Amino acid sequence: MTAQRLAFALCVLLLGAGVQLQPAQAQTTDFGGIRADTSAPVEISADSLTIDQADGSAVFSGNVVVSQGAMRLAAALVRVEYGSDGQREISRLLASGGVVLASGSDAAEAESAEYTILSGTVVLSGNVVLTQGGNVLSGQRLTVNLTTGTATVEGRVQTTLQPGGN
Repeated sequence: MTAQRLAFALCVLLLGAGVQLQPAQAQTTDFGGIRADTSAPVEISADSLTIDQADGSAVFSGNVVVSQGAMRLAAALVRVEYGSDGQREISRLLASGGVVLASGSDAAEAESAEYTILSGTVVLSGNVVLTQGGNVLSGQRLTVNLTTGTATVEGRVQTTLQPGGN
């Protein structure tokens, strides 16, 4: 098979798998088709909670699970930062230690994550692995836009695609 035919066959396979080709270091994909309601309540469970009145933050530690609608985020530690309204409005969540973000059958793992509530953006960093069905995508940074349900992976992106997969 010539190099041109091989390249064409690869493009057909990738497009058939629903992958959008991007420039060298980035890959865009859907993330669970989720359209998160950023006004939905954020529920957090953990083994312990420490509140710092001085800087207006709360730190949840030990088996932390954060839920908002269909999205689940799990980590060893989550720091909650509140907005200018004090503890009535969460501004962002900073998670670290074995972070897992899941929505439907999609899941992403990373070393840390930052979830900005108002913009509906979750940025996962450090050895990111995104699994969608049988397809696996990895890189150093994953940005998930919960408003549009899309995700971008950056930093030496590698992928394994299953023929006929999503």
